[in-house]
Amino acid sequence: MMTISTPPEFSFAECLRFLNRSPRECLHYAADGELFKPLKVGNAAVLLRVRQNGAGGLAIDFPQGAAGETFRAAAANYICEWLDLERDLKPFYAIANNDSLLEKLARQYYGLRLIGIPDLFEALGWAVIGQQINLQFAYTLKKRLVEAFGEKVVHREREYWLFPAPAVVARLKPEDLLGMQFSRRKAEYLIGIARLLAGGEISREKILGQSGGIENMRRRLQQIRGVGEWTADYVLMKCFRVPSAFPIGDAGLHNALKIQLGLSRKPSLAEIKALARGWKGWEAYATFYLWRSLL
Repeated sequence: MMTISTPPEFSFAECLRFLNRSPRECLHYAADGELFKPLKVGNAAVLLRVRQNGAGGLAIDFPQGAAGETFRAAAANYICEWLDLERDLKPFYAIANNDSLLEKLARQYYGLRLIGIPDLFEALGWAVIGQQINLQFAYTLKKRLVEAFGEKVVHREREYWLFPAPAVVARLKPEDLLGMQFSRRKAEYLIGIARLLAGGEISREKILGQSGGIENMRRRLQQIRGVGEWTADYVLMKCFRVPSAFPIGDAGLHNALKIQLGLSRKPSLAEIKALARGWKGWEAYATFYLWRSLL
């Protein structure tokens, strides 16, 4: 077992609540205060179990047996990135304390971290899957894709799945996904993105290395077929950890604002922009806390 420290503004319980938002989730399993997650390191997959320890940190162990130093280091790095543990949330909470909308959410969900998607193909794939459909059907499509083309780890008769590798999806034809209820357009987008990644034309490192900062990263993402403004901002938020990324057109964001503001209709984009003026630099976290309010 190994332990990683956590910042004071961290709630493992709140993170688990968000991670447990759909019974159709297939890429991790959370129950009884424990979080199970398979991780690919090189050519091998290892199962992680994460729990809160008595000292306030997180205990990570490997239920299938002892793991070497390479696996241990990869596990610690992954959990820190996945749960955004290195982010100082004090500036966000300072903003929230002076915002009539965010103040209540920050108090209710204190310690919630923006749960990320460190793998670029998974982040792009999940965003494409979720375009213009409801969240639960998106989870259904993801589960079908993952269980057909992903890799699994089995422990005590439970299956733990990894998102398919780009090289695997790159070999598919759209017809391979149509029977799973993917639209032809989404199938084309997903396979096209997989081929770009498998061929090395795009990568997390190449996009991070774009000169010109966040705007050029956004433009590069939007050059990918199937990636519009919402998808680009979602991926900047969830994969690249840009705290100012703001998927302003997100339907869940609109629903959450409607409920929190007690409106009879969804707010307009102009109204959302006005509300978000005080969130500058922390739009991603404000969005995430609003998503949390829908659970």
